[in-house]
Amino acid sequence: MTNIKIRQGTITDIDCIAQLYDDINDHLAATINYPGWRKGLYPTRENAEDGIKDSSLYVATKDAEIVGSFILRHEPEPAYLAAKWQAELDYESVLVIYTFVVNPNYLGQRVGQEMLRFTALYGKCTKMKALRLDVYEKNTPAIRLYEKCGFKYIDTVSLGLEEYGLEWFKLYEQLL
Repeated sequence: MTNIKIRQGTITDIDCIAQLYDDINDHLAATINYPGWRKGLYPTRENAEDGIKDSSLYVATKDAEIVGSFILRHEPEPAYLAAKWQAELDYESVLVIYTFVVNPNYLGQRVGQEMLRFTALYGKCTKMKALRLDVYEKNTPAIRLYEKCGFKYIDTVSLGLEEYGLEWFKLYEQLL
């Protein structure tokens, strides 16, 4: 898919992003819920609002329609701190990808690849040294995407989400 534009999210995007989160959760509930997300639990409107407030939320658009979204922050999950990454880096030089979502109507159309390509370019332009992320161990479509886009498997950890049936998460890194 071409003609994907990626920009920082704005307050006027909140309703569309909240709908995107609901749409992906409805899709996952009706098909295979690879990431283990649950409507009303994660991702939620509040996740989008927080991302707008701290200027970390980005949207992918095609013909003015939001077809994807993600959050880029310097703050890692606590479990990241014990991992043996490819390079020992201060998190001020690392971007952590959170809440990586593609509109279910656009799955398989390279939206995710474009969003990851953007994160790598943005990271290089802002002098970052690495991109890091976590993915639920059973989320095979996302794992395939990350590996295809150059992310390297680092470790499998608990993020403390066992009460939701989400025991193990794989950590991935891409050096820039």
